[in-house]
This record gives sequence, structure tokens and C-alpha cells, in this order.
Amino acid sequence: MDSRLSIIKRILDVDLGEHHAAFLWGPRKVGKTTLLRQRFPHAARYDLLDTALRTRLLLRPSLLREELLASRPRLVVIDEIQKVPALLDEVHFLLESTDMRFILCGSSARKLRRGAANLLGGRAWRFELFPLTTAELHVPAASTTANRTLERIVNHGLVPQHYLASRPERFLKGYVLDYLAQEIQAEALTRNVPAFARFLDAVAATHGQLVNYANIARDCGVSAKTVREYYQILDDTLLGHRLPPWRKARSRRLIETEKYYLFDVGVVRALSGMRLIQPGAEEFGRAFEHFLIEEMRTYLSYRERDLPMAFWRTSTGLEVDLIVGALDLAIEFKAARGVGEGQARGLRALMADQRARRALIVSLDETPRQLAGGIEVWPWPLFCQRLWEGDLV
Repeated sequence: MDSRLSIIKRILDVDLGEHHAAFLWGPRKVGKTTLLRQRFPHAARYDLLDTALRTRLLLRPSLLREELLASRPRLVVIDEIQKVPALLDEVHFLLESTDMRFILCGSSARKLRRGAANLLGGRAWRFELFPLTTAELHVPAASTTANRTLERIVNHGLVPQHYLASRPERFLKGYVLDYLAQEIQAEALTRNVPAFARFLDAVAATHGQLVNYANIARDCGVSAKTVREYYQILDDTLLGHRLPPWRKARSRRLIETEKYYLFDVGVVRALSGMRLIQPGAEEFGRAFEHFLIEEMRTYLSYRERDLPMAFWRTSTGLEVDLIVGALDLAIEFKAARGVGEGQARGLRALMADQRARRALIVSLDETPRQLAGGIEVWPWPLFCQRLWEGDLV
């Protein structure tokens, strides 16, 4: 483990509370094991990435119960629980018959759900760990330092190992290859791995755009139905999420097609060919928007704010990047300085149709301003700071 990881205090608090069990989900390498070691240093641990241990428990899951009944630890952490789903029956038995507590950690619940595994019938809390946030990195408000941090974020991503690396390319490339080998092939999520690899290329090429299943299917040489199944694999392995369109309109005709975002800007860069993303480039603007959408998604999850996220787009192409809640927030992300009326067209069109509680343009500007009609322009570090202080939603 990189020693620098130990000084980054993660925001997520895995608290069992009145429950005796919890699931901690998260994509590979976001720091689940590190977090649990820091939070629960004295827990008994079973790491199912250990081939010998995994094989032993696959052949005889009841060994877990027998060993734990003999040692009687207060807390047990089982890493990569999806690799031996039968262990959940043993955990269920121990929860019913002892006062032991369990934290079950994994990168995919797909195999558990598809195999009708015992998910403990509501007896467990559910937590999800995401990549690093600006609050965990203590991004400064000073524009020069903050913008250097921003360039690092869009090129390295926020998976801890990748963000901290001086040269992240090897780690990023390895991440994609490990995902294909360990999640897709090892777990037999699809038999056609070459087609799935082409699908990942197509996801990178259309990232953050309206999803066209037929076009992607043609590029991958599979059916549109298969492409939908591939997107579901990304959902289930926590590599991505859908951003639905806002559908409540009073006078304008809105589009009905969703967008899709991978969980980390660095992984998108890895899938797109590793070209360095420079400020001012079109890719920089897309990465800036993606990074801040993921920041909002992480905030809502960690703070347990059950608010939906969507985007607003008319049939004529007017768009607002992010709607949070019931129009609690309407946000445009612009990786530019000196933004003004030209960048506010989408927000003005939205607000002419229905009222948002607050309308923001988040940009590279150095000082906050307010445009006519109450549209606020905020520097991105201020937006992140106020978000985590709870001042926005």
C-alpha cells in the first residue's frame, strides 16, 4: 500500500450502527480495503483474492462458520465477497446465532444477485466508496494551485493509486486490462470478451453523450440487446452510471435519451488512448464536466441525500448539464474563463420554462459573479467547497 494513502482521510464513515452487518461496495482500487483496515484495525479478515483461501472456502463454505465459532471475533471483514457467494449463508447463520458483526466488501453484486445469493434480507447497511474527492484532497481556493490540481485530476483520475502516481499511464492501462481479465473473464460476465472490449472503446468515444444503442451495436458487431446487457455489466460492476434526461416540461419538447458516465475521468482517458488532456482542448471541457458530475454524485451518496440527478435538453439542442433534485440546482459546467451570457443560454431557456431554486455556471473564473436573472458564476474550487459544506443541497 502506498504510504501516502494513509494520510488521506476518507469522508465515508462505515458505521454499523444498530445493524450487525454492512456491505461496502466500490469499483476496484478505490480504497475499500485501506479504508476498512484504518477504520477497523482489529477485525478478523478473510481476503478472497487469496487463491488458496478462496479455493478452500469454495470447496467447503462451512469452514468459515467453524473457524469463527472457534475464535469468536467481535468483527469480521470479508473482502471480495462476490467470489464465494455461498459464504453469505454462513454469515447469515452467524448473525442469527451469535453477536458477531460483519462487513462484506466487494466490487460487484452482479454474481450475487444473478445467483440468487443470500443478501441477508435487509439485515445489512449498504455503503459505497467512490474515488477521491476535492474535500479529501483539500483542494485550495487559490486559482493557480487549484488549476494545477484540476489538470492532475483530468489526466490521472481520482482512483487513489492513479492520482498519486507521478506517471499514471501504466496504472491506468493496467486497470482496464485487469478489469477485463478479473471482472469479465474470471466472473464469466460475458463470453464474448473481444466484443466487450470493442464496446468499452465505443463507451469512451461516446462518453457523456446521448446513448445510441443501435450505433454502438453496429460498431461492436453485436445486437442492440447485447449492448444494453453490456451497459448493465458496467452498472453492476460499478464502473459507470446512467444520467437520465429531465422529463418534466411545461412548454418545450425535451429529448428522452439518457447519457452514460464512467465512474472516473482517468479511466475514460485510459480507454480513449492516453493522450494528455490540455486546458482549452475540447476533451478538457468534457473531463471538467465529468469530474464535477462525479463529485456531486459522491456527495449525495456520502451525505445520504436521496436526490435524483438528471440533465435537461430540448429537441432544438439547448442543454443544462446537471439538474439536482426537483430543480433544487441547475448547473452548467464550463472549462473557460470570463463566462457570461453566451454560456447561460441553456439555463435561461430552462428558467423560462420552469423555475430552478438556484442556477449556477461553474467555471475556471477566479471570482464569483452574478448575471442578470440570478444566474451565479462560481469558480470550481468554490463550488466544491460550498458543496461539501452543505450549502448547495
